[in-house]
Amino acid sequence: MVASVKKNLETWEQLISSGINGVDELTSLFDINESEIKQVIDEYPMFINPYYLSLIRDKGDAIYQQAVPSIAEIWESAGTPDPLNEEDLSPVPGLTHKYPDRVLFLVSSRCAMYCRFCNRKRKVGTTGMVTKKSVREGIQYIRSNKNIRDVLLSGGDPLMLSDGELFKILTEIKAISHVEIIRIGTRVPCTLPQRVTPALVEMLKGFHPLYVNTHFNHPREITPESTLACSMLSDAGIPLGCQTVLLKGVNDDAVVIKELLKRLIAIRVRPYYLFQADLVKGTSHFWTSLKKGVDIMSALQGHISGMCIPRFMIDLPDGGGKVPIAPEYIKGVNGDELIIKNYMGREIRYPVLEE
Repeated sequence: MVASVKKNLETWEQLISSGINGVDELTSLFDINESEIKQVIDEYPMFINPYYLSLIRDKGDAIYQQAVPSIAEIWESAGTPDPLNEEDLSPVPGLTHKYPDRVLFLVSSRCAMYCRFCNRKRKVGTTGMVTKKSVREGIQYIRSNKNIRDVLLSGGDPLMLSDGELFKILTEIKAISHVEIIRIGTRVPCTLPQRVTPALVEMLKGFHPLYVNTHFNHPREITPESTLACSMLSDAGIPLGCQTVLLKGVNDDAVVIKELLKRLIAIRVRPYYLFQADLVKGTSHFWTSLKKGVDIMSALQGHISGMCIPRFMIDLPDGGGKVPIAPEYIKGVNGDELIIKNYMGREIRYPVLEE
């Protein structure tokens, strides 16, 4: 148990300054192999702020696995460092232009907690990932390409920037006439909800239409603090969506996912995607079969409100883009009728309608 971890510090900056990023701090809390953890941290940075650390109940639980390094990260050889081919799809450093009308723009290299399954673990938390020059060149690229109507700020976590730094970036993008919407991809409402302050929310209100995609993976991540953070953003008119990643040993269970989705809707966060984990080197101990994801989606259909059900998605390797994977409900055709399986497993006939 980590019940004694101090999380009620006054500000998010204090929580960040009190986070742990070294082996000595970790070994004071958990019975771990110091040498193995050091090997991992030397390759992939670790940072856990006191708030998220306080959510861990036991070594190896769903929260622990997301935050605490495992030797499997450097022992595993499966996967590639950049499975989505982001680097080759980057016309300028830190900006990925995969789809015709939108770009992914990295504006921060820091996170409130470094997820061990991160698809950018090759560079998140390292110096040089995002620089003033890369941000400047990214904005210039967006300005020069009139096909871009949608900009997704990512990282790292954009909300790890100061209000002033984020305001400057948002202002420059908002001033580009062909940009219609801005999105922020952030795990902060889950991992450091104290960062969502009245001042931040008031500032963000000036950039509508603005959307926030956040990232909860387990029902225990929905706390009074995260509920408040999401409520503040919703009250400011900012639509919230959640992109959950399916992770072995964390949430690869229909009961867990169902509870998570119900709690998300209750705090006004729309479940958007359930992602198959990306094939990132050092993360294969989190990978699940496609069948597992399809089975979970089948278990949700009809047993939970449609508003709660995300799309099950794969972000294809080599820059292939996102595609939905759905359970197969049409079982066949019999004459002029389709044979369709419903959520209870019953086969029901439905007429084939001509166009």
